[in-house]
Amino acid sequence: MIRITAGVGDLTDSHLRRITQLGVDAVDLGEGRLLPGVKERGYPDLDEMVKIKKRVRSWGLEINRATLPDISESFMKDEAGTEQELDNAVRSLKVIGDAGLTMAAQRFEGSNFNHLVTFYRSEHRGGYLGSGGSVWRTGKRPPDLTPEELEYAQTGAGGRVTYWPRFAYDEPPGREQLEEWWSHFRRVYDRLVPIAEEYGIRLGTHPSDIPLPDTPFGSLGFHRIIDAYPSRNVGYIYCCGTRAEAGGLPLVLDEIHNYGRKGRIFMVHFRNVRGSLATAGGYEEVLLDDGDMNMFKILMELRSVGFDGYLNPDHMFPLEGDSADGEQALAYSVGYIKGLLASLAVV
Repeated sequence: MIRITAGVGDLTDSHLRRITQLGVDAVDLGEGRLLPGVKERGYPDLDEMVKIKKRVRSWGLEINRATLPDISESFMKDEAGTEQELDNAVRSLKVIGDAGLTMAAQRFEGSNFNHLVTFYRSEHRGGYLGSGGSVWRTGKRPPDLTPEELEYAQTGAGGRVTYWPRFAYDEPPGREQLEEWWSHFRRVYDRLVPIAEEYGIRLGTHPSDIPLPDTPFGSLGFHRIIDAYPSRNVGYIYCCGTRAEAGGLPLVLDEIHNYGRKGRIFMVHFRNVRGSLATAGGYEEVLLDDGDMNMFKILMELRSVGFDGYLNPDHMFPLEGDSADGEQALAYSVGYIKGLLASLAVV
């Protein structure tokens, strides 16, 4: 049975009541850094995780997935003193298993080449604002900068250095750099996969977003994960919006058939887009009924491969009069998906 999950950072009674009223079936704990205990010691507190599980279940909901603390740029670049991050990831996964949760995700700094894309706000019907990304709009190299200006631009106002160079005119990383990145990914998964197997946890990976050529989890790199780790506990958080940005609906349907028949799609991020990098040099994220893809065809393909997990309506856009939390956008998305699922049940 295909069900609906919602990403939450807010576990107040008000929010849990709202999503229960909408007919959501589960929640996703999508930010590892926000799990109780992570800020203080680098991994979640088991007792607090059990309390969260009981609280969520008191509303008739399940926890679909918990995200582990991110693997940082420092670890991926082999900087001194970062081995503790890997130990914390291992401890985090064990805590999730001890709490009785069945799906986890691990994110890695550097899995995207967003420095090669120009982002912008896209306007659609009635004036609602989506988001767009374009390689075509990137244009020419900016004027030469002084060393001080360059350092500021590469670190940003928040002082955080990006993994790859920031500017869109820079070249993608070379093969040697990418293989070095991959070796660090392997170091992490070599430790996590046996634990996932021991606890019966499904370890899911999201594709590189944006799906530019040679991104570690792009069209080719994504499949490399299950080639390296054939365990049934290793699979994907399949994002049909991200993958459509690479090649539209035909690519999405083909990949669902490929990964789904192997039992490697653990959950689906369910969203729609216009255009793709392949056809337009860019894309725009839109509401579920306002893009190029026929979302019902995606559900039919998921059913055909035996998918019985959760759909997550992500990247939702506020509607007129919406709250800061996007309550109307969530209600629209959940309602649209429930309509599709009702239709799927009778065809």
